[in-house]
Amino acid sequence: MALEHALLVALREQPASGLDLARRFEKSIGFFWHATHQQIYRVLARMEGDGWVTVEVVPQTGRPDRRVYTVSAAGRQVLADWLAEPVGTEPFRSELAVKLRGASYGDRATLLGHVADARADHETRLAHYRQLEHAFPADPTGHQLDQLLVLRGGIRLEEFWIAWLTDYLDAHGFEARSARTSTTETTETTETATTEEKAALR
Repeated sequence: MALEHALLVALREQPASGLDLARRFEKSIGFFWHATHQQIYRVLARMEGDGWVTVEVVPQTGRPDRRVYTVSAAGRQVLADWLAEPVGTEPFRSELAVKLRGASYGDRATLLGHVADARADHETRLAHYRQLEHAFPADPTGHQLDQLLVLRGGIRLEEFWIAWLTDYLDAHGFEARSARTSTTETTETTETATTEEKAALR
């Protein structure tokens, strides 16, 4: 898959300017196919040159003209041909997974902190996905149904990450150790406060 195909899908859903596409990538498509604003504009220019999209220039008062992209007949055919191609199994690549495997050979305590941070990030994204899910109509059809089903795939993926990282943290007693540390600190603080209170009464 190339960025061109993701842009064709987005523009088939709704014609848009380059800025609109960049914003939509940040909020939805970008969750599973990342692209910077510069990449999007560069690829749009190439797609326009190849005749895959047409451009309508919309004048704006006091601002640069807005260029709205629409998929052309040639672009629709390119997208249809790509959608018909078989999809192979996508390889799983994760730097974090390699670090988890090699944790015995480094500072595991520091790594566990990073794992906890990663889990928190996935929990934040899961909460965002669930908010997006609630925004869909009760019985979506067509491309809205496709969007919802892809979103639910993202939800399951985040649930997988959270469960996996939780297993790793629990197996190494990360939560228990954190709790013990917190308890110890609380006890020390209480003992210090009690000593100071006794001294004040003398």
